[in-house]
Amino acid sequence: MKDLTKKIIQASSALCGLLVGLCSCSPTASVETDYASYVNPFIGTGGHGHTYPGAMVPNGMIQPSPDTRIYQWDACSGYYDADSTINGFSHTHLNGTGCGDYGDVLLMPTVGEQTCQSLGSESQQKAYCSPFKKSSEVATPGYYSVFLDRYGVKAELTATPRAALHRYTFPQSDEAGFILDLDYSLQGQRNIDMQLEVLSDTEIRGSKITRGWAPEQHIHFYAKFSKPFTYTLLTDSMALEEGGKLYPTAKALLHFATEKNEEVLVKLAISAVDTEGARGNLEADLPDWDFERVKGEARQRWNNYLGKIDITTDNADQRTIFYTALYHTGMQPNLFTDADGRYFGMDHKVHQGDVNRPVYTIFSLWDTFRAYHPLMTIIDPKLNSDFIHSLLLKAKEGGVLPMWELASNYTATMIGYHAVSLLADAYAKGDRSFDIQEAYQAARRAAEYDTTGICAPKAWVRALFPPAKYWKNKVGYVPCDKDNEAVAKALEYAYNDWCIAQLAAAAGDEAGREKYEAFGKGYATYFDPSVRFMRGLDSNRKWREPFNPRSSNHRNDDYCEGTAWQWTWFVPHDVEGLVELMGGREGFISKLDSLFTADSALEGDLVSADISGLIGQYAHGNEPSHHIAHLYNYVGQPWRTQEIVDEVLHTLYFNNPNGLSGNEDCGQMSAWYLLNAMGFYQVCPGKPVYSIGRPLFEQAIIHLPDGKTFTIVAHNNSAQNKYVSEMKLNGNLLAEPFFTHEQLMQGGLLELTMSAQK
Repeated sequence: MKDLTKKIIQASSALCGLLVGLCSCSPTASVETDYASYVNPFIGTGGHGHTYPGAMVPNGMIQPSPDTRIYQWDACSGYYDADSTINGFSHTHLNGTGCGDYGDVLLMPTVGEQTCQSLGSESQQKAYCSPFKKSSEVATPGYYSVFLDRYGVKAELTATPRAALHRYTFPQSDEAGFILDLDYSLQGQRNIDMQLEVLSDTEIRGSKITRGWAPEQHIHFYAKFSKPFTYTLLTDSMALEEGGKLYPTAKALLHFATEKNEEVLVKLAISAVDTEGARGNLEADLPDWDFERVKGEARQRWNNYLGKIDITTDNADQRTIFYTALYHTGMQPNLFTDADGRYFGMDHKVHQGDVNRPVYTIFSLWDTFRAYHPLMTIIDPKLNSDFIHSLLLKAKEGGVLPMWELASNYTATMIGYHAVSLLADAYAKGDRSFDIQEAYQAARRAAEYDTTGICAPKAWVRALFPPAKYWKNKVGYVPCDKDNEAVAKALEYAYNDWCIAQLAAAAGDEAGREKYEAFGKGYATYFDPSVRFMRGLDSNRKWREPFNPRSSNHRNDDYCEGTAWQWTWFVPHDVEGLVELMGGREGFISKLDSLFTADSALEGDLVSADISGLIGQYAHGNEPSHHIAHLYNYVGQPWRTQEIVDEVLHTLYFNNPNGLSGNEDCGQMSAWYLLNAMGFYQVCPGKPVYSIGRPLFEQAIIHLPDGKTFTIVAHNNSAQNKYVSEMKLNGNLLAEPFFTHEQLMQGGLLELTMSAQK
């Protein structure tokens, strides 16, 4: 069915310049859809989206991309749309995060004198940076190009799963070359150890250990150049400021002469294991120097990934937003197993793994448990199973399931223990690729307060096991005078413990099920009926005073990157219980309405920048709000869900660099869009039920892994017709706006008739 569907020529100026529908297509006149032509990698590179435009393949280990800045919040990915200079092209990047790291092994072509002096500890620029014009940039899936004005060099990047291939077109010069900067990194990470070695006049390898967001990141590289060079190594210490502290340096200055328009290519592969692993990755992935072949194969990998969903629309911007969102979901987690099957574990030891079931890294679980992983259970459940396999390995090697894992490090960032959500959701959806007893025990370990046996520095262990976890287990709730962000932690613990109860039931532990189900009801402790918000409760069971539901003091109050307005609704596993707390259906609806109509003003000493994308006090730019629009479906007002979803889809996602209302957050912001644009969303991972919203497209076809398709058709769809008047699943009327994961994965047809009337 997938191949047949792909024969439908869709609207695409890049393909045919006109709209051709299914009815006008003869069976023999077919074209393979070039989904990559719909993607705009610059979406999210402005505002605070924190995305990057460089080259990579889906879930690739390596991400060669331009770095335009080094420090501060909008340097998290190394690239910011408003910048006008490029420092070079480093090979590891994070997509849409709120913290920065990586930026490893920077390469910059040069012509003329090579300058490497420090411009100061606050400078966003390196001495060898080059201005560039935005008009010279080209970015498509698997390819990036820019013209470096200072040097007169055209730079082009492409990638394989484990290696990057660079192509540079030089002017005529007797002073051409490269600067390979190993001590460079994003956010000024500390270089603990660096080794840089020239092997021949065309080969360089190196290793370094850095301490940044990841407390101990290991990276090794091997690079091969198409043109012989002479070189100078800079390994003396350097001060960032005159007379300041000395920092270790490791740079290779490469020199050669070039003819006009001479192309010089560079292969570079990385490994977390050792330089031999990096060399093996390069030899496995790049046996020759054929740039166009590698570029074409990278594009085909993306077309295979993007082709998991077909949409029908005549709105070019909406098509671009959709496929760029799908592209962003493919940028992580990242491959972490070398071509020989070895990988670097959470115990910081090298392990021999299985190249056919690789280990992955970059798990932003506080964000991605909500929509990204549920999306993966639909479009690529095998890949999601591999992610779960990786997480269980990390728990075994490191001592506990990660909260936010980066390069086999516990960053201990954010709150909750949401790996248990992935386990519960996958198992509820029929995934039996992992051992339920192992998963259940790992989930229980994550919920306990036991700091022993964890492979992380003490400060990180304390963050993995905050006092909130101790008090939740000891007294049954989290007193706000015993830990920071107490309400947010407590609400997430309640959901996580409900997930553990589902795993306990599957594992046959009735006592465990009862225990964690009781913990799952703990959210009610924090609801103050006098103000009708979730609120801090101290160890004497007194409400925190004063109370202001619009107050925010970033990461230093009772909430996490939010206020009482947003966090009061985080009870995804027991919406019925929350309705009861708020006085029943009418009280719940009234309170929910007020969220979207309240003044959007925020107050406080340090208002969190993450509270963005506001509709009233609903904050779509950050994850705690992402399920809220669908709560109307639970109380018989589906038209309100449809209105809110419609507003978010049309006002908070755009086809431009400032096209996201908050951090992309490793695919979560985009996954929300994808699911809702198709017409549904999963409110509670762990409950395999989808809530119907407002479909954006006339038709969306999900190509399921077993060759089946699930099609959503929106009859009479238009900007005005945003309400669903009738729902049919496989010809049967739906009385309520819900359907199950099992029904979706069986394949079939969901028909939604749209209307301008509620």
